[in-house]
Formats: sequence, structure tokens, C-alpha cells
Amino acid sequence: MLSNGAGRRACLRWIGAIGAAAVCGAPQIASATALSRVRERGALSVGIYNDMPPFHDAGKGIDVELAQALADALGVRLTLLPFNADDSMNDDLRNMVWRGHYLGYGPADVLLHVPLERPLIEQNPRVHFFAPYFRERVMIARRLDRLPRLDTLSQLGQQPVAVSGQSLAGWLMLGADDGAYRSQLSTQSKHGAQAAQALARGEAAAAAGLASELESVLRGDARFAIAPLQLPRAPRSGWAVGLAVKRDADDLAEALARAVNELTASGRLQQMFERGNVNWQAA
Repeated sequence: MLSNGAGRRACLRWIGAIGAAAVCGAPQIASATALSRVRERGALSVGIYNDMPPFHDAGKGIDVELAQALADALGVRLTLLPFNADDSMNDDLRNMVWRGHYLGYGPADVLLHVPLERPLIEQNPRVHFFAPYFRERVMIARRLDRLPRLDTLSQLGQQPVAVSGQSLAGWLMLGADDGAYRSQLSTQSKHGAQAAQALARGEAAAAAGLASELESVLRGDARFAIAPLQLPRAPRSGWAVGLAVKRDADDLAEALARAVNELTASGRLQQMFERGNVNWQAA
């Protein structure tokens, strides 16, 4: 069932952390080593996921803007290290944060878009998790002319629903109400943004995905409504997403955390999300 798509990553991340509260580790005693290496090199290497709209798609997106802002805050140039997700978030952390990939790329100085969840943190003692910069959620969007109300999924009737089959939303929808909606799910979409596009074209009455994916396509269009996916296994409050560096890169983590705090306080971080047509939710 699993593949290297961005939606599959979201599923793996949440399955590994389900039922846990978000945790943000505080930087430990500063060591000059990691930060000095970045400054001596004159560049910050930032790992970002490929094919993850609205955060990264063909060299553009929210995470690309954030990566540039972090490099600017350190006074160095940006070196992006885009990569395809591996089979689990633990693999991604190994490849992009503390060891590097066997194909020869990585690790990066910092990895973006990391769930700050206790099980993941406990499974990765070589990684320093920090600086939450938004809160993600699982949502469902619908066409109001075809589904004026959707208090429960049973109100879908036999209407078609677009969803990425290799995603958390897909996993939840496939199992919802003992598989009651399997026959009406269109699961060909690579990610939630593509499912939202199918909904916008009228190919489905509803689309499930991450809030950021659905909003990036549908937010502001009065024909659609986007609401939380009301299922027992869907996390109501979502989960925090932040940054990760090597466990001993405390001085770099401290500098990057300070940069994220400044971006948040100044409103620049929220503006990045607005440019991606995403309603920024503080973590």
C-alpha cells in the first residue's frame, strides 16, 4: 500500500505518533560546532520534501520561503536539498538529519516539516526536534450545492469522494464506518491538493486531505466548505510541525529557533502561509 508520495508520508508520520501530545525539545548547552560550520561554509543546507504542495512544488512553496528566511537570518546563502520520502519518517530523519542517504546525498543542516510528536522523538535519540511553525489537521472539503450539510459521513450517501489512497486521509476514509465508503472513494490523487482539484472540477462531491492541501486549492471559494474530518481516529487538534537537526547541533538549533520566533512575531511567517492560500494555525 505504501509508496514514496507526500500523502503516504503524512500517514506514516501520524500512525507513528497517534494519541501523543506534541513536544518541543528545548535547546541544550550551546556548542559552536554546527553553527560555525554553517557560517564558515557560507551556506545553510535545508532538507525539504519533494512534491508536497503547498509547501514545495517545483521549487516554490511555503517551506521554500521559510528555508530562505532561515538562511537570511543566519547571514548565509541557502542551499536547498529536496528529496523524496523514504518508507517512514524514521528513515527520513536518518537520511536527512544525522547520517545521510546511501545514494550519497544528505544529511542537511536542518530538515523542515517534521512532526513534533513524542513517539517519533523517543524513537530518534540522534535528532533534536524543535521550533514548531504551524499546526496541521485532517479535513474534508465538500461542494455546497451537492452536500449542503455534512455533520456525519453517512450524509455522503453514494456521492464520490476524492482522496489520495496513500495518505492519512485516505487511510482514515478507507476504514471509516467499517469500510462503508470504500466503493465511492476515488484514490488516484497523489496528494490532497490534487484531490481538491478534482473536487473543484466537479469530479467529486467531497475531498479529504490535510487542511493545508485542501485550503491551498479551495480557500476563499464560496462554492466549497472545509471542515474537520469527524472520525474517532482523526486527531481533533492536529499536530505540530517543526524543524530537526542533529542531536548535538544545539547552537544551530538555538539560532534557527530564534529565527522562527522572530518570523512568527513579525507576521512574516503568517504571510508565507497566506501566499500559499493556507490559513496559518499557530502550533
